[in-house]
Amino acid sequence: MRIVVIGGTGLIGSKTIKLLRRAGHDAVAAAPSTGVNTVTGDGLDAVLIGADVVVDLANSPSFEPPAVIDFFNQHEANLVAAEVRAGVQHHVVLSIVGTDRLQGNAYFQAKVDQENAVKRSGVPYTIIRSTQFMEFIGTIADAGDKGGVIHVAAGLFQPIAADDVAAIVAETAQSKPRNGTIEIAGPERAPFDEFVGRYLALANDRRQVRSDPEWAYFGSRLDRLSLVPLADARLGRIDFAAWGVQRAAALV
Repeated sequence: MRIVVIGGTGLIGSKTIKLLRRAGHDAVAAAPSTGVNTVTGDGLDAVLIGADVVVDLANSPSFEPPAVIDFFNQHEANLVAAEVRAGVQHHVVLSIVGTDRLQGNAYFQAKVDQENAVKRSGVPYTIIRSTQFMEFIGTIADAGDKGGVIHVAAGLFQPIAADDVAAIVAETAQSKPRNGTIEIAGPERAPFDEFVGRYLALANDRRQVRSDPEWAYFGSRLDRLSLVPLADARLGRIDFAAWGVQRAAALV
């Protein structure tokens, strides 16, 4: 199959491309750096010629409203229109667990809008909602730094390794469309501050971590279950300890 991966040069995209090519598919990385811009439409029709599947991993360069909403609206409108013209048979889009449960967060609202555009497009689809990636815990920690103390929102956390995300995305791209949503998460669930503390220990970072019920997660207050699946989810194979070993080996 010819599978076009929008955002194919990013963290998940580059891993997904390797898996698809290893499986014998014609996997094409589409991104501004490869001459494809979904916001302007440049290069989009050309890259989708003969495409059977599109994997939609595009991300906004800004998380600020209204820029993030404008990005996803324009991106998805251009992409699904080009897919219809090209006769694409499966649209796989990566979204976020809980994206419809957090109020007041422009990024999460933009992802809801994106999902709805995919559903309305007429192109057979599968939406994959993922929990946060283990690779982003450091960024989350730094965002909560206040005077050398890491403040994190209360609630549960169930991060998933990027390798597991890419494996599930690649498998989904090779499968029939579900015309529905699946959720994926890491194999371990624990309080948010526990995971951040474990991450800091891996990095030999001595900053303290404080669970703060009043602390906003990128602009949104969290409930206990805001960021974790509420029902059955497909779980990744890589637990946090194993991910830490892989991370340490990669840094050597």
